[in-house]
Amino acid sequence: MTNLPIWIRKILAWSVHLFTATGAVWGFLALRAIFDHEWKHALIWMAAAIFVDGFDGILARWFDVKTYARSVDGALMDNIIDYFTYVVVPALFLVEADLVPPALALPCAVSILLTSAYQFSQVDAKTDGTNEFYFKGFPDYWNVLVVYMLVLGLNPWLNFAFLVLFNVLIFVPIKYIYPTRTVHLKKLTLTLTYLFGALGTVGLILYPNEPKWIWWITLLYGIYYFALSLWPKSSTAKFISQGGAR
Repeated sequence: MTNLPIWIRKILAWSVHLFTATGAVWGFLALRAIFDHEWKHALIWMAAAIFVDGFDGILARWFDVKTYARSVDGALMDNIIDYFTYVVVPALFLVEADLVPPALALPCAVSILLTSAYQFSQVDAKTDGTNEFYFKGFPDYWNVLVVYMLVLGLNPWLNFAFLVLFNVLIFVPIKYIYPTRTVHLKKLTLTLTYLFGALGTVGLILYPNEPKWIWWITLLYGIYYFALSLWPKSSTAKFISQGGAR
């Protein structure tokens, strides 16, 4: 980057903002697919939004958007789009896909919309401890949760119990790791994250005829994620605003 002309650096930085913004497009396409009950298409668009969210922060740091495209708040854009794709889209999915008992579908959707609004707007929603970022409270992975509810065909009452549990966990100040910015076991975490993503992508491509063991294997990553999140953190961690990391 340092050897590139300024105008190229600016183009690259602004391209990262555009890449982040495409998350809203994938979320919108997911909504259309959900309304049409085209579940495979909905899953693919939701996965595309997750892919964008997983890499835009890395690209933003690589291309130094805070220097070369500083007139746009990339972290704010990211948070707005994340609320849409991680919360609003799966809330509609819950209502349309009969994942919970019908009488509870709308209350469940409303609950995650409200609790997630709280989680996103906390001034200390993300923490920084020696260059390592954490989410405080369950980090609103509702899109991932509804995918598993659909592909595993879990009992609607069991799905409801999981929703209640994770709604409560939003208010429990556990520090969940930020997979792309963790320091402890960084290489292992990134390797498992990419393997999980690749295996999950295979499952989505093959859905609904994929072997179910794919999803059960990927759940091992979820266990690892929660175990590492519960690992004792440094007491010197300081709180920063949610806009502090992308």
